[in-house]
Amino acid sequence: MELVSQSQCFGGVQAVYSHASDACRCKMTFGVFLPPQARDRKVPLLVFLAGLTCTHENAMTKAGLQNYAAKHGLALAFPDTSPRGEGVFDDDAYDLGQGAGFYVNATRDPWRSHFRMYDYIVDELPALLLKELPLNGVFGITGHSMGGHGALTIALRNPDKFRSVSAFAPIVNPTRSDWGRKQLSAYLGDDEALWANYDACLLLAEHGWKGEILIDQGSDDQFLDLLRPESMAGLIAETRQPGVVRMQPGYDHSYYFIASFGEDHVNWHAERLNVL
Repeated sequence: MELVSQSQCFGGVQAVYSHASDACRCKMTFGVFLPPQARDRKVPLLVFLAGLTCTHENAMTKAGLQNYAAKHGLALAFPDTSPRGEGVFDDDAYDLGQGAGFYVNATRDPWRSHFRMYDYIVDELPALLLKELPLNGVFGITGHSMGGHGALTIALRNPDKFRSVSAFAPIVNPTRSDWGRKQLSAYLGDDEALWANYDACLLLAEHGWKGEILIDQGSDDQFLDLLRPESMAGLIAETRQPGVVRMQPGYDHSYYFIASFGEDHVNWHAERLNVL
């Protein structure tokens, strides 16, 4: 881990690091907030996965989560959304390529050489953070939009690694959405059986979740038809899965929405990660 920047923040430290990623075969950059309690003991970690066009900086600088995390002794990680740099393939569209990794392991050229964000978030980054930082190995995960999709699918497939999961305006049913079918076919090919590994609704229906699920969605979200929150809400009711999809009146897809309900999510994770 190479330190890029560091600032004091709510009694703790907000840092940015870079490192050479084996999974993505390029240099990756991420942010980490360590609360003041990390000076005296190992702390749990909440991972925030950002959405399309974002980098590690968006949630780190706009969501305002550090204040609440500091109160509970909770560390935060802000990974990037895709591999980047010279030699990493890209696309002219904003919703494919760099900035749009969709947290999958690509199996199709030209993407498979670098676009292995699933392995990066599930295995490589947690192992690196556990080795280098005062963390106790208890992880939660959340995210926004594409990152909400990533948080849900990663948690549902890895309940042994993540104790809690929530999401802000997630893409919950990408195999049935134009915001998903395009990217899954590009990264994985035309075999829709492979796509099911990256669809939160299909995964929840097949595997369930060991605890509760918290999802917040803005009623005035300009991407509502692509996100399909009604699919997840109906499935939670149908399968009697403990959880809630909260439709927040008047809120859109922006970071103002995330900042408005970020305290709820940090508190919710803190309780499940045993720091309250």
